[in-house]
Amino acid sequence: MPTSKPVITLERLNESHIEGITALYREPVVARQTLQLPFPSSDIWRKRLVSDNERVMQLVALHQGAVIGSISLEQFSRIRRSHAGSFGMGVARAWQGKGVGSKLLSAALDIADNWMNLRRVELSVYVDNEAAIRLYRKFGFENEGLFRDYAVRDGAYVDTLSMARLRRMPGAD
Repeated sequence: MPTSKPVITLERLNESHIEGITALYREPVVARQTLQLPFPSSDIWRKRLVSDNERVMQLVALHQGAVIGSISLEQFSRIRRSHAGSFGMGVARAWQGKGVGSKLLSAALDIADNWMNLRRVELSVYVDNEAAIRLYRKFGFENEGLFRDYAVRDGAYVDTLSMARLRRMPGAD
């Protein structure tokens, strides 16, 4: 008998998701692969939600109402960098490798391309996060450089890759 695929929905982050997103980033595996500090409070996420900045789009992935992933896409505010943005995301350990990251990234890139008109989307990713690097490459991101000793994780400095996806604009040569 075929196994049915779990239904995953996306929503814009709102007050009803605060406890779920806090729990997501409390997962050591998730916090470890981001720049988040461990043991985030709900108040931190609530303050991020209150930010009235139309250049920021925050989405959550839900399964049966529970937050299982998130992505935040931000268009740069400087005029000469307004064609570019960056994102960060996290997926609950139990849901990694099950299409949640692809679903989140696909939605964020659709917004970047068709609503924010971004030409460049960039990110940094720890060099040992092979699954994330594969995901980003699948969506057209390319390595641009290496940041050595970029962040502290588990008491040691770790390197990150700088990656970006450039979108060809209509009418460009």
